[in-house]
Amino acid sequence: MADPDSLFHPIVKLPEQYWVFDFTKGPNSNWECPFEYQIGRYDEHRPGMYTTELFGGERDLHVGLDIGAPVDTEVFAFGDGVVYSKGINPEAGSYGPTIITEHHLTLPVTVGSSELTPPRTFWVLHGHLSTTSLEMVEVGQSISKGQVIATIGNEQENGGWPPHIHVQISVVRPEVNDLPGVVKLSERDDALQKYPDPRLIAGQLY
Repeated sequence: MADPDSLFHPIVKLPEQYWVFDFTKGPNSNWECPFEYQIGRYDEHRPGMYTTELFGGERDLHVGLDIGAPVDTEVFAFGDGVVYSKGINPEAGSYGPTIITEHHLTLPVTVGSSELTPPRTFWVLHGHLSTTSLEMVEVGQSISKGQVIATIGNEQENGGWPPHIHVQISVVRPEVNDLPGVVKLSERDDALQKYPDPRLIAGQLY
C-alpha cells in the first residue's frame, strides 16, 4: 500500500510544530491557540460549533480535515488532476470561495484502517479560500502535483471562520460546487463511506 506522505505533495506546507484541536467539548472563545498552524480532525463530533442557519441546529459531525494557517498561505494540489468546479458558497458559516478538483487513483493508498483502492475516481473540495483563488484556476484545467491552486481566505470572505482550509474527499461525484462538511451524527456511517478520511491524501497529520 502506498503512503500518502511520500506519494503526494502537502496541501499546505506545515512547520514541524502545529496544534491539533479537540473540539469534542465544543468551542472555547476565551482560549487562544499558541501555534500559527493548526489541524482540525476528521470524524469529530463538535457540539455547539455550527450555529448558523445553514446547519439547522443538527449538523455537527465534521467529515473533512481542517488546516489552519495565516491568510494568503498557499494551497497546493496534492496530486495530478483536473479542476472540476469553482465558485462561492455565500451562506453564513459555509465555505465561501471553494474549488473542487477531480482525481484518478492508480495506486492503493492507506492511512491507519482507511484506504482508497484503484481504479477509483474521487473529488477533493478545498473550502474557505481567498476570493482571488478563483482567478488562479479554470474549470477543466489540468493541475499538477505541487502546483499552487489557491490561497487561504480571511474571515470576511471565507464564510466567517478563522483562516483555514477545509479539505474533504468525496467518492461520489458532487452535483454542485459544494459538499456537506458537517453532517448529523445519525448520518455518520453513510457519510464516512461517501467522504473518506482526508489523511489518505494529506498524510498522517495526527
